[in-house]
Amino acid sequence: MNDVISLWTYLSASPLLWLTATLLAYIAADAAARRIGYAPWANPVLVSVCLIAPVLWLTGTDYGTYFEGAQFIHFLLGPATVALALPLIDNLDAIRRSVVPILVALFVGSFVAVISAIWIAQALDLPREIILSISPKGTTAPVALGVSEAVGGIPTLTAVLVIFTGITGAVIVTPLMNLLRIRDWRARGFAVGVAAHGIGTARAFQVNKVAGAYAGIGMALNALLTSLIVPFVVRLMM
Repeated sequence: MNDVISLWTYLSASPLLWLTATLLAYIAADAAARRIGYAPWANPVLVSVCLIAPVLWLTGTDYGTYFEGAQFIHFLLGPATVALALPLIDNLDAIRRSVVPILVALFVGSFVAVISAIWIAQALDLPREIILSISPKGTTAPVALGVSEAVGGIPTLTAVLVIFTGITGAVIVTPLMNLLRIRDWRARGFAVGVAAHGIGTARAFQVNKVAGAYAGIGMALNALLTSLIVPFVVRLMM
């Protein structure tokens, strides 16, 4: 037992422990999802969270320690977000032909996401700091964290809400779109990109390449618009 404790003390002191654990959890989750045909409920990010969270709880590891080890993955979110803007260039001609519906869907989706989040939080009588943390949860993590800090929110809480929003959107998008009988892959992809940012975009690419491309477009445009409208909406509603 002493040898086990000594080994754990040694490993836990290395930041590579939680980076390795996170990567292994995701690889295992993605392999399991692939084996069952990427079912909506088997989202790799959701499964990874379910694998990592009990380990953190059992070992008594706080979030700060975990993040210190896994922050390289967080750093990669920035370049990944920029890379997902490439579909804007690849589909520039298609975007020009559909610019009006794209802009209408973008503005409606972005404003509804911000306003509804603030309104529901106010209806629940949540503290101001938490409301400010919730307001940018509809956009991708690197942008949401910066916006949250700028308006006076708690970036770590915003990160949790962003992940929860993305996982929820990725899980329900396929059955919801099927239920609503929306067959156009462009509309399906753009909707999930606006509503569920990077995690939803990853799900869209799993289902259909066209949907994934338009999800990337929606995510990139929503990140830009949300960063502009959140301070304005916050001042207006609070």
